[in-house]
Amino acid sequence: MKHYLLMLFVSAFATLVGCVPKQESAQLQSKVDSLQYELETARKAVTVLQEVGALMDSVDAARNDLSMDMEVGTNYEDYKTRMENIQSYIRQTEQKLDALQGELEKSDANRNAYTGTVKKLRRDLAARNKEVQSLQDQVVGYKSENQDLITTLNLKSDELEKKEQEIALRKEELALIEARIEELRKTSKTTEADAYYARAEAMEEVANRTKLAPKKKKESYKEALTLYQESLVLGRIDAQDKIDALTKKI
Repeated sequence: MKHYLLMLFVSAFATLVGCVPKQESAQLQSKVDSLQYELETARKAVTVLQEVGALMDSVDAARNDLSMDMEVGTNYEDYKTRMENIQSYIRQTEQKLDALQGELEKSDANRNAYTGTVKKLRRDLAARNKEVQSLQDQVVGYKSENQDLITTLNLKSDELEKKEQEIALRKEELALIEARIEELRKTSKTTEADAYYARAEAMEEVANRTKLAPKKKKESYKEALTLYQESLVLGRIDAQDKIDALTKKI
């Protein structure tokens, strides 16, 4: 409305110029030119303020969306791209405000009318910039925490690898011990089998020498047979022949 009235005033003023003497006409024309300049500056100011408002709305929307996504989780590349867009909006806003302030400095009337608005917009932009910086600081904190976590995991991974190596060595040692035990067991078993076999041979010899006591002779053969059987169980394969022979005798 203010701009419309100013235009009407300029138009009426221009009409009056044609009705006055030449010297006064020049003065009036100068005033008309000045008013037209003020009007054009005001138009530009309104346009720039609208553009600034749209950019600041974009900053708010992008910042709020990014903040919400950070709460639920987003990858770093997506965050980086969106943060660059927000910073681009802020730079464009600052550039437009700088250009507008430069234009207003040339216009006495508009400078008084819009300087307060520009200052308020700069304060609002500074507040938004601070909120964006807070988001950036938050991400830096997340990255630091993640790096600490990665370092901790690497340390635990190294410890786990060492433990696995120790376990592998223990398994090898255990396998060697078990092999040695098995070897000793076999040796012990063979020795025991030989002992049973020797006792069986001795008892068989006793039976062979017994002539006048058939019952004792038979019992000696039975005992020898039992000892040969024990020897066979423990691994003396040749005891089988003795067992077969004694079985026929008993």
